[in-house]
Amino acid sequence: MTRQLTEPTPFENDLATQIIGCAMIVHRFFGPGVIESVYETCFCHELKKAGLQGVRQKRQPIVYDGITFDDPFRIDILVNDAIVVENKVVEVVLPLHKAQLRTYLKLANRRLGLLINFNTERLKDSIHRVVNGEADYDLGRSD
Repeated sequence: MTRQLTEPTPFENDLATQIIGCAMIVHRFFGPGVIESVYETCFCHELKKAGLQGVRQKRQPIVYDGITFDDPFRIDILVNDAIVVENKVVEVVLPLHKAQLRTYLKLANRRLGLLINFNTERLKDSIHRVVNGEADYDLGRSD
């Protein structure tokens, strides 16, 4: 059974800020154009240096029709068992990418997710905060 989720807690919001800081360190070093697995490896290293626990490629079982399937998808990074991070290296973040993260949040029963596209000149323009059950909010955007 899925618990009812509410607004992210102050802890989750602070954690998200720390996660974004780690992503920015990695992006500052590489810039755009590196493959996703390189960003993910270095990003997890930065999370660890910051005292955070980032679990890469976390298997997420799902329940469908009363049956639990153990390996239908993997979360890119689950930080401190609280925040789902979906890494991308794409030309443009599409609504489909945000929908994917929203689905992962729902299936993992987590409240807050970050979609981070490293394939951009300014990382802050390509960080998308997604809250389970809410409309999208893009960090760095004023529109």
